[in-house]
Amino acid sequence: MKLSPTDTQRVITHLLKNEDHRTVILALINAEFLEYAIQFFIKVAEAKMRNIDIDGDWYKREFITNEDLSTNDMIINAGLNKKTVENIYKTANRQLVIEIVPKYYDELLAVIQTLTSQDSEIDLTLNIKFRGTSIDLTINESLIVINTLAVKRAQLRGGAWSTLGKQIEKPLMLTLCALFGVSPDYYRLVGKTGQGREVDFYLLNEDKEYPCEIKLMGKGNPEVADAIFARQSAVFIADKLSNLNKSQSDTYAVLWVELSALQGYQRFYTILQTLNIPSKPFNGNLDIALPAIFATIFE
Repeated sequence: MKLSPTDTQRVITHLLKNEDHRTVILALINAEFLEYAIQFFIKVAEAKMRNIDIDGDWYKREFITNEDLSTNDMIINAGLNKKTVENIYKTANRQLVIEIVPKYYDELLAVIQTLTSQDSEIDLTLNIKFRGTSIDLTINESLIVINTLAVKRAQLRGGAWSTLGKQIEKPLMLTLCALFGVSPDYYRLVGKTGQGREVDFYLLNEDKEYPCEIKLMGKGNPEVADAIFARQSAVFIADKLSNLNKSQSDTYAVLWVELSALQGYQRFYTILQTLNIPSKPFNGNLDIALPAIFATIFE
């Protein structure tokens, strides 16, 4: 999921104002999922109409073994996700997917058939009306469709949160630097540590450069320590930090900012002063300052 400049600006604004930035991402996930669901129901209705008088498993023919489908669609339609396939088989190339998805789909169908046969009192029928024609899906067909939609939403959700930080890191750091008057001469956007690990942002003074790590995660996330110490970070900026996270950072002399604290972004100025990076305090109104900064960053 790719954030638009407007969405990125909204997330940064929420972060700096100690507001929940997740509302922006959740709204994007919901919008993308609902659009996918509508389009998927249309495809299901069209496929069922094409196969209404044909014997055999129409869903498998249209949504699993149909080689006109994309590799990712085949995986999703079989109740899998790409990451699972890659973890099991160390690859998700198309030839492999074509070979394995029918087997996984058959296993899913067998489970559904077993469950529905065990309780005959439960029935479920999805009715899809499309172009004046009404299509009914049996309980088995309905559960397959529901499972596909559940897998797709999980994929969208996981992808959104995993890519959020990568898309926010640099504009967030640029915004913080602009707020506190840090000249471009005193930061660098990309580079590598002595161990060859890539770092997305460096603060610089006349004598030294300081790798910065940015993590937008929940409080106490166990990845925190690994990220900041493995990358030899000098500055760590996060949404939320547990007391343990802060203690670990202090122990290893890593300067930290917790954005979710009241005016937490102001701690960044203290760090700039500690690192002898030319800067100036910001005591203005974020609602006034940020639009002007964003106009420069996102021009």
